[in-house]
Amino acid sequence: MFDPGSIITLLIVGLVAGWLAGKIIDGTGFGLIGDIIVGIIGAFIGSWLLAQLGVFIGMGIVGAIITAAIGAAVLLIVIKLIKKVI
Repeated sequence: MFDPGSIITLLIVGLVAGWLAGKIIDGTGFGLIGDIIVGIIGAFIGSWLLAQLGVFIGMGIVGAIITAAIGAAVLLIVIKLIKKVI
């Protein structure tokens, strides 16, 4: 299924992207696990959203981090909007 290197890469990309999005949107991070979760979910959102817009960031780990950070930022903005409504 996944080799250990892929899992480690996924966790690193998730961590960095979640941390970046947290800094951009809230000014803080969410802790190790929180940053990883936000970053991994953000990677899925970013990949889908950028594909819908016809935007290609690039390949490699830097492209993956940027894509995931964009998706994580969108996720955090949506969460903030939902919190305001509730």
